[in-house]
Amino acid sequence: MRILRDRQLDGLRAVAVMLVLYAHFLAVDGSHWGHIGVRLFFVLSGFLITRLLLDARDAAPFESGTVLKAFYIRRALRIFPPYFLVLGLVWLLDLERSEKVLAWHALYLSNFWYALQNEWVPWVLCHTWSLSIEEQFYLAWPLIILLAPRRSIARICVGVIACSLAFRLYWPLTATPSLARDLLPPASMDALGAGALLAASPSWRKGWPRWAQLSWLPLSLLSLALLWLKPAAMTPSLAWLAWVGLEVFPILPLAMLVGACSRGRGGSLGRLIELPPLTALGRISYGVYLFHAVILALVVEAQRFIPVNVSQQGIGRFVVAGALTLVVACLSWLFFEKPLNALKRHFPYVRPILGREARADRYAAYLGDPVGGGKSFRTSDLQ
Repeated sequence: MRILRDRQLDGLRAVAVMLVLYAHFLAVDGSHWGHIGVRLFFVLSGFLITRLLLDARDAAPFESGTVLKAFYIRRALRIFPPYFLVLGLVWLLDLERSEKVLAWHALYLSNFWYALQNEWVPWVLCHTWSLSIEEQFYLAWPLIILLAPRRSIARICVGVIACSLAFRLYWPLTATPSLARDLLPPASMDALGAGALLAASPSWRKGWPRWAQLSWLPLSLLSLALLWLKPAAMTPSLAWLAWVGLEVFPILPLAMLVGACSRGRGGSLGRLIELPPLTALGRISYGVYLFHAVILALVVEAQRFIPVNVSQQGIGRFVVAGALTLVVACLSWLFFEKPLNALKRHFPYVRPILGREARADRYAAYLGDPVGGGKSFRTSDLQ
């Protein structure tokens, strides 16, 4: 079974992680661009995971137990080693006294920790909230995709998105504006659900519904306007409306971008997103995201040895901390993550069939010519 790389989706990963680095290293106005990058990561993750599981479900022979076992083992090989390496480094270096809360992060409950504290302490691990959201998503979503009636999956995705939107509309009634509105799982299910809906509705990637074609440009322009207005002083009601807009309006444009790149977008934008530096950055984006806050904490502590200002947001911090983050992420990918990633070949989603005919079928699938109407898995090596 051939695993094809999605080069343009790797390019989108690079864009997402660059937005995060921009927000954490360079921007001085509390930029929301970093959160847009995280939302793009969520759409990508929902799309790729759902597409992978649906491809496995549609393959022959399909066994839900085999797919679930392969999914969780492959996820563990990809995600856990670098993640726990970062937690180990934070503990060993005693950064921001984080050892007192490492259990929350080790159990992928970072989002609940920061929501309960209502502050980003310790900051060095604040970015792990989104990784916790994804792990919580992975616990339930494969069971839904593999066990629910196939014809119901798109409707389930719509229901997940609707519940997330209801959470956003309900939040002001709690009279407790806090980090929880962004960090509790329902706050991110709309982006994950939009990516999943994209995978469950393959016809959309060939021709978008009329309402989507008419909506994506106005929603994009509104999102950009809200990003520009974000630093402005607002009343609580206007701030809430701006927050809802910043969270909701970009979802459709991001989903359509992922859909276009998943089938290979042509033209200058397609060539741009496939540039080797971008796809290479996308390949190591998980490491970049994991290590960047730790690198920043170390760089700030070493300010007296650095000739440019890295203690504050700005070009000096962006260049120094950004360059070191890329170096560490590259080394992690080449010598740590990639060898572990190679072990995933021992855990196929579909149990191999013995026999001459099966070997021929597997060879044809390897060449990218699935026989009998089957599907080859089209997912990034990062999945």
